[in-house]
Amino acid sequence: MSSATTASPSMIPANAAPASDHIAPRRLLAFLIMVFGMFMSILDIQIVSASLSEIQAGLSASSSEVSWVQTAYLIAEVIAIPLSGFLSRALGTRLLFAISAAGFTGASFLCGFATSISQMIVWRALQGFLGAGMIPTVFASAYTVFPRSKFNIVGPIIGLVATLAPTIGPTVGGYITDLMSWHWLFFVNIFPGIIITVGVLALVDFDEPHFALLDRFDWVGLITMGGFLGTLEYVLEEGPQYEWLQDTSVAICAAICVVSAVGFFWRVLTAKEPIVDIRTFGNRNFAVGCMLSFCIGIGLYGLTYIYPRYLAEVRGYDALMIGETMFVSGITMFFTAPVVGRLMMKFDMRYIIAAGLVIFALGSWQMTFITRDYDFYELLMPQILRGIGMMLAMVPVNNIALGTLPPERVKNASGLFNLTRNLGGAVGLALINQVLNDRTDLHISRLHDSVTWGNATATETLNMLTQKFQGLGNASMMALKQLSMIVHRQAVVMGYGDAFFLLTVFYVGLTLLVFLLNKPANMTAEPAH
Repeated sequence: MSSATTASPSMIPANAAPASDHIAPRRLLAFLIMVFGMFMSILDIQIVSASLSEIQAGLSASSSEVSWVQTAYLIAEVIAIPLSGFLSRALGTRLLFAISAAGFTGASFLCGFATSISQMIVWRALQGFLGAGMIPTVFASAYTVFPRSKFNIVGPIIGLVATLAPTIGPTVGGYITDLMSWHWLFFVNIFPGIIITVGVLALVDFDEPHFALLDRFDWVGLITMGGFLGTLEYVLEEGPQYEWLQDTSVAICAAICVVSAVGFFWRVLTAKEPIVDIRTFGNRNFAVGCMLSFCIGIGLYGLTYIYPRYLAEVRGYDALMIGETMFVSGITMFFTAPVVGRLMMKFDMRYIIAAGLVIFALGSWQMTFITRDYDFYELLMPQILRGIGMMLAMVPVNNIALGTLPPERVKNASGLFNLTRNLGGAVGLALINQVLNDRTDLHISRLHDSVTWGNATATETLNMLTQKFQGLGNASMMALKQLSMIVHRQAVVMGYGDAFFLLTVFYVGLTLLVFLLNKPANMTAEPAH
């Protein structure tokens, strides 16, 4: 194998032209194996979301306890993702990815055999922490291993996986739980995980480890970063349902978050070998790209949450029916990805991002007219627009943020970039929950004020319900209860409409952020220092 193939990307001058645009089959296969590992890691964030009730019953857990099956994974993952930049430089891509894949597989095995909720929470946290290393490592490899002329191929691949995996998570989880049991949500990772671990150890030769860096590992930085990001994730997850700082645990975590944040930023700015190099944000395109990634994460994870919640709460769908309905966005993303790659070769990527945000906003705007009768066909076009818009926005943002950086800065930057997307998702879920709670309460109050004896429609409905329940007991009380349920359901639907309207306004406004990006260089040009 030639030296051009085996040399570490960090040792190649940034302004040097690639020796060849040819991608060695061995290297491409290694990359695809890593991509599948990343897919598994991201998929496991949402794969349990449609099956939490089955897990709750199987482990005899309360509703508040079972929510930690997802929360523990998210908290651990958000801590580990930025750490991966340092570990990738110290251990090398091959060793770090193999450890992550093997650890993720082992933790999945333990999750499947968990017999109590406490065991499940511990193993899920371990699964999230170990699996997180695979995500930014793939992003970094895509933008350091392959020549820029191939970014239109590798960019859509990782963009598709990053958006498709959380989107189809509820679908896959629903099918697995329906066909087998919730235990197989975790057992399905074992065989692929073993193949990925062995494949990476055998094929990956992208760079060399620098074990000497481990002697300068910043433990203070790790502790402060863990305290900052972990408590931030907890506050965002639990805040909406516990009235934020009115809850003692949320208030305590918020205080720890603030103190840890101060310590973390002080440490990374003063340490000789910081655990995370935030100076990368000095690159304008990377900084704006991270802001866009954060905001795109709001829509990516927010709509993956709000659609299933509507279908379960209003339509009464089970996990399998929700998965079948949500699959539309995943199919759309799959077919849009190669189109985006071709568009990036012909058009300014900033315009593609703006078009994607507008299309995404259009899909959300169509949902502002939502009623309790919205079913598969009413949700079809909004989901198609959502899939197209997400791919048009996500893939070029990845390329602009990471593809224009010098190779030696990409590993660290990849961790920060992926962190912003996950934090955006956490913020999005918190805001959507808060909007749904507040607006539903407001609509209930307004509807109750309007549903009076002076309202002809309300009186007619009440009389009709009373006649319906004649002979079944206290018909008047049963009719009033039924009318109250109708009012509440209508208020809930109106709350969803308000949430979609806010997302529409947000993403239309977000297009203005695109103008802050510097025009990216030609896709075939090498990045400058």
